[in-house]
Amino acid sequence: MQQRLAVFLAALWWGGMSGLSFVAVPTLFAQLGAPVAGPVAAKLFSLQCWAGLGIGMALLLVLRRARADAQFPLADETVDPQRLAQMQRVLGTMGFVLAAMLLALLQEFGVAQKIVTARATGGDLRLWHGLGTLMVLGQWLCAGAALWRTARMN
Repeated sequence: MQQRLAVFLAALWWGGMSGLSFVAVPTLFAQLGAPVAGPVAAKLFSLQCWAGLGIGMALLLVLRRARADAQFPLADETVDPQRLAQMQRVLGTMGFVLAAMLLALLQEFGVAQKIVTARATGGDLRLWHGLGTLMVLGQWLCAGAALWRTARMN
């Protein structure tokens, strides 16, 4: 049950990011143009950030339970290589989840504000927009890695 929940959460996160980033936002710009689509896309990416943080936290809680199940044995027991490998997989997956969450926070509270400021003041919009795009891509890759890894867990 716990493994299925982890896969479901990771799939929801990665799928949501895929649909929004690669379908919804480009469609917005194609249909409405930059002046109208820009603020709408910014709001969608903000909502994606908060959804990603919530899903990421839920996924971390599920993975924490999986890590506890794979804990090392007591000192007088021998280390089972399968349990050790399982714990390493879980910890690696947690690292991808945390990296995606950190990128989401940096994008929301750092880069997104710089994009708004650059639009208003004539700043380097291209730089900040490119950095924001790289952060979304990084989140998408990390969420995809988490999905891939949770689907392979025993």
